[in-house]
Amino acid sequence: MPTSFSQAIANLNALLPDTLHPLCQSTSVKKGCLIFETGKKPDWMFFVVHGEVTLERLSQHGDTVVLQRTLQGFVSEASLESSHYHCDARAVADSHIIQIPLAAMADALNKDPAFAGRWIHMLNQEVKRLRLQCERLNLKSVKDRVLHLLHTEGQNGQYQVNTGLKSLAGQLGVTHEALYRTLSSLEQQAVITREAKSLRLA
Repeated sequence: MPTSFSQAIANLNALLPDTLHPLCQSTSVKKGCLIFETGKKPDWMFFVVHGEVTLERLSQHGDTVVLQRTLQGFVSEASLESSHYHCDARAVADSHIIQIPLAAMADALNKDPAFAGRWIHMLNQEVKRLRLQCERLNLKSVKDRVLHLLHTEGQNGQYQVNTGLKSLAGQLGVTHEALYRTLSSLEQQAVITREAKSLRLA
């Protein structure tokens, strides 16, 4: 579950070595804007502090396929080992991004074993999160996906929905109409409670 803006910055600062802090650049990205494009040479590592960014690729039929949704965290880890981006990154909500120069980051990973260890730990946590996401998307009912999300990624049974229910529907791989119906049903059954920007197990 995404943390607060200030906590996300603090977590990033704790992860990165002090030498990288002054090299980072903070920027705001409007909804719909590309952060990087397929085929371009990577120059930056990107960390989403707030908002939502998707990794997208065109299918053989020309349709957009969403590979990953990130509400908070890195969206370009693979660029460390690649000569070009293999997908597009697009802000699907107004977002705040931290840019880290890729060459300096790669150099720090090679020279700073403590940083390399923290980076590996972070990647392991991301793998665990993605496994939970795959497990959730294999569940057949919208109800099961919602409850799985609250149990596995909620904090004390509460899950923040900062970017809205349409975004959450995309994250769960369902239509927003199906999600609205399911949430209303769960609320009527006193399984969950809905607040302005969160869902909570009752």
